[in-house]
Amino acid sequence: MQLTGHITPDSLMSLEAYSKWRKAHKPEVIAHRKLRSVQLGEHVNLQFESEMTIRYQIQEMLRIEKIFEEEGIQQEIEAYAPLVPDGRNWKATMMIEYTDANERKRELARLIGVEDRLFVEVEGHTRVYAIADEDLDRENDEKTSAVHFVRFEFTPAMCAAIQAGAAVKLGCDHTHYPAHTQIPMETLASLAGDLK
Repeated sequence: MQLTGHITPDSLMSLEAYSKWRKAHKPEVIAHRKLRSVQLGEHVNLQFESEMTIRYQIQEMLRIEKIFEEEGIQQEIEAYAPLVPDGRNWKATMMIEYTDANERKRELARLIGVEDRLFVEVEGHTRVYAIADEDLDRENDEKTSAVHFVRFEFTPAMCAAIQAGAAVKLGCDHTHYPAHTQIPMETLASLAGDLK
């Protein structure tokens, strides 16, 4: 999988080429995903996306749906490409995870607005709150969704601090889900690579 900085139909593999590539490279994509995953408290997981994770997601959708026509390929790119960080931000899939169905239903009702209370705090800088669900609203008056898409926008000074090795905290200050964690150094090193 060649990372080009811009996902286009021409930069994707054919279904046949991807099938061969997938067999040999799936473990490294899984390791990359795991490295970029941050657990926030007991029930929230943030999967920070990259060109590799999104390119893989698009290729997987094309493979599963057996899409090989230009229009279908373009639709998959348009659906997922906005989740690739653009040099000034981090983008993540936020998953609220409860194994018990009744508990999940109850907690999703209590956690309305939680996606807007996520923040990243770069050492020496003010908190940056998530911009959530820009593609469509994922909550209603009764509950929030178990999956949200969030973006954290950074100033040039924050980007420079992250690249210079500043500590970074991920947190949430929602009334019903107060939590924070230091982003591990290995994960932070990978995320720093998303910034220009």
